[in-house]
This record gives sequence, C-alpha cells and structure tokens, in this order.
Amino acid sequence: MALSIATWNINSVRLRLPLVLEFLENHQPDILCLQEIKCQNEQFPTKALAKAGYEYQAVNGQKSYHGVATVSRLPIIDQDKREFCQMGDARHVSVKLDAHFGPLNVHNFYIPAGGDEPDPVSNPKFKHKLDFLEEMENWFDGPDFDKGHVIVGDFNIAPHENDVWSHKQLLKVVSHTPIETDKLNAIQAKRAWADLVRQHIPHDQRLYSWWSYRSKDWSASDRGRRLDHIWATKDVAPYAHKTEVLRDARGWAPKPSDHVPIITHFK
Repeated sequence: MALSIATWNINSVRLRLPLVLEFLENHQPDILCLQEIKCQNEQFPTKALAKAGYEYQAVNGQKSYHGVATVSRLPIIDQDKREFCQMGDARHVSVKLDAHFGPLNVHNFYIPAGGDEPDPVSNPKFKHKLDFLEEMENWFDGPDFDKGHVIVGDFNIAPHENDVWSHKQLLKVVSHTPIETDKLNAIQAKRAWADLVRQHIPHDQRLYSWWSYRSKDWSASDRGRRLDHIWATKDVAPYAHKTEVLRDARGWAPKPSDHVPIITHFK
C-alpha cells in the first residue's frame, strides 16, 4: 500500500475550484490539505470534491478570510480544530485516519503572515504571528505528539537561506527574519520533526513554493520563497520516500494561486 499527502494554499477554493479538480484528477493524492479557502463551511464545494472521490472532509471555514480544509479519499476516523491566540481565526484543522503504518493524525495549518513590518511592538500582525508560533511550540511539547503525526500547511516562514531568492536582502523582510526562523526551528527541534520536503530535496538546492503576484513574469524573475511545509514525527518520516513541489502550478490557467502544491508520497 501507499499513501500521499498534498498541501496547497489555494487562495480562495471557490475561485480556483477548477484548478483543484484538475490537480486531483492528474495527481490523485489520498489527502489534500487546503489553506486560505476564504469561505464559510456551508460555502465549501463539498459536493464537487466528493464527486471527484474525496467524500471525507474536514472544514474549518471563515467568512472572506483564512480558513482551512482537508479532503480525503480515505475514511476520516476523527477530526478536530484548535483556535490559536483567542483571535477567532480559522487556521487549523486536524484529521485522524488509518494509514498502512498505523493511526495517523494530519494537522493542516495556516500560520499568520505577519504584515509588513517585523516589529511586534509597532505591528500587531507580527506580534500575532510570534504568539501563534509560541502557542504551537507549547502545544507540541506534550507526549501526545511523540508519534503518529504529520503537520502541513502554509507556515508563512522560509527558514533556510536557500528557501528564499536572496538571503541577505530578505533578512529584514517578514517570513525570513531571524526571529521567525529561530522560532520555527525551535518548534521543529523540540519534537524532532522531520522536514519531509528537505528530506528529499537537499538544502543546497534553492526551492520555493510561493511567488508574488506583483511580478509580471514570476518564472523569469524567480523571486520565490518556500513558505509551505510538510513535517512528520520521527516514526512516520522513514515511510516518506518522495516529495514533489509542483512549480509549474504557479502558471496554471486561468487564475493560479500564488502558492503551488507540495506532495509527499509514503511507502
């Protein structure tokens, strides 16, 4: 048996539903985790995705902003969601299912972007991001996260110097500042999470999953950042044998997301 998990910040699931359905048809991941669905639960395209073979769904939506959803071809045994920082934002949903290597909890995150100014005093959005990361670290500190977990999503942080187009120029730009990357690295180190993207695509290779809409020719300028991630606990990580970053999806017609899908395949 095999298992595949995909993550994609879709930047409005209703606007880009045709792209989602095409992606599912062509790549057929067992589980797809979407971020920034930008709709309430009752507006989520439940029927269209069920018709595509993804009848098991966990949605944590919000009007106009944020929102996460996980759809699966495998039965979902249980689902949950967590509110971070008492902000009322829909930024997390988790599902539990039976993988061939045992029970698996898949957490779908949309971490706050943090605004433009990397100063928690003058910029409340940046403070919210740091507080969110702090709460994540504390939550993961318990024994419940020893084994059987995968966390995916738009983390809005590019931690390594080859996760951005220019390490030096972006050190003071939100998503690559030392305070953010240090916090994300601390979260990863505390539970020894395996970065399944870099497990298969070495750090010496530049790698991005997001390109700004501001660039007229995103591919030619190639000023990207790796903001999207798939991590696993150390018992799950050895089963992962391949990870793909679908760079070409940034140019999919007619209206691509500014993020591209990432898929990890498990033996």
